[in-house]
This record gives sequence, C-alpha cells and structure tokens, in this order.
Amino acid sequence: MTSRVLIGCKKLHEMIPLAERTIFNMEQRGEFPRRIALTSRNVAWDLGEVEAWIETRKAQGAQALRPGMHF
Repeated sequence: MTSRVLIGCKKLHEMIPLAERTIFNMEQRGEFPRRIALTSRNVAWDLGEVEAWIETRKAQGAQALRPGMHF
C-alpha cells in the first residue's frame, strides 16, 4: 500500500492561487482533483494528484479557456 499525503484548504491555496469557488467548479467539471471528505466539515486533497495537475498545466503551456468558450 502506498502512503499518500493529504493537504488541507490552506496548503492547497498556497499552491493554487484560485478562489475556493473556482476550484470547486473545476472539480465539478472534472478539471481538478476531487476533494476527499475527512469529516462533515473537513476536506483534503491528495498532494500527488494536485502536483500532477500542476505539471499537466505547465506542460500544456496554453492559456486556459473561459467557461463556456469552445474552440
């Protein structure tokens, strides 16, 4: 079994400078790693998944499209 590191909201927002609502919306659209509900009031994200998301964004090098824009 592999050991996973979980990060909370504070650490996530240090790494990803986006509004909470933006991250939530991206999760709902499948564009960001899903949160893990630890309790009814506490959530966390898998650090490895978040880091992989960052690397994918860096590799794409393209500017993100605005919601609703399709090319």
